[in-house]
Amino acid sequence: MLLAVTAQGSPVVLVAAVFLASAVEMVEALTIVLAVGVTRGWRSAFEGVAAALAALTALVVVIGPPLVHWVPLSTLRLVVGFLLLVFGLQWLRKAVLRASGLKAKHDEDAIYAEQVAELSEAPPATGRDATAFTVAFKGVFLEGLEVVVVVLTLGTSSHRLGLAALAAAAAVVLVVVVGLVVHRQLSGVPENSMKMGVGLMLVSFGTFWAGEGVHVSWPGSDLAIPVLVAVYGLVAWVLVTMLRRGEQSRMSGRAGVGSSIDA
Repeated sequence: MLLAVTAQGSPVVLVAAVFLASAVEMVEALTIVLAVGVTRGWRSAFEGVAAALAALTALVVVIGPPLVHWVPLSTLRLVVGFLLLVFGLQWLRKAVLRASGLKAKHDEDAIYAEQVAELSEAPPATGRDATAFTVAFKGVFLEGLEVVVVVLTLGTSSHRLGLAALAAAAAVVLVVVVGLVVHRQLSGVPENSMKMGVGLMLVSFGTFWAGEGVHVSWPGSDLAIPVLVAVYGLVAWVLVTMLRRGEQSRMSGRAGVGSSIDA
């Protein structure tokens, strides 16, 4: 029974991590594409998106299978575990700073407005719009590279590359459908909460696989991953609370100094 639960637990966490990471990146890419389409026209914007998605798919197809079949599993998990720790800690650091108020939250409305302003200043196109194609391609490709990294690292290390790719594809389809229906920037998406969750999952996977790479025997095998998520989540909550209280104390001290000067 324990083996059955263990076998089912890891794919669920894998799908959740890949899906959330892909959704976050695609929301940012969609904001750029919407700005391009509204400002410069949809044909060239869609062509740029299609070219970027084709390039990203090719990267997964070309790089993924050799990693699975030729690199020893212990080596692969050690290297990937380290990369996921670095990658996840970056996400987690930004999410903690934003949650504590020390860093401004990601504002899709501001990004949309800035992108529209820049595109409006570009000269109008005759025929195919190279500006629209390039901006849409770069927006989707650069944001998508992070998705490719997540898919390759999580998918190859768990030997579930196909499942990871399907989770990423599902996130892309969902974000695109929502974007077409809403037809505006997705500023209402709780992006920082999603980034916090993704950061916790990536760091947990990184810890787990780096440990397996050096032959650590985790209690409960894959069941250790949800425990690691909970532990890192507790640490993140403590950090957010401490930083928020420190910021409040600092602001109160400034207010007190200002009041004394005015007096």
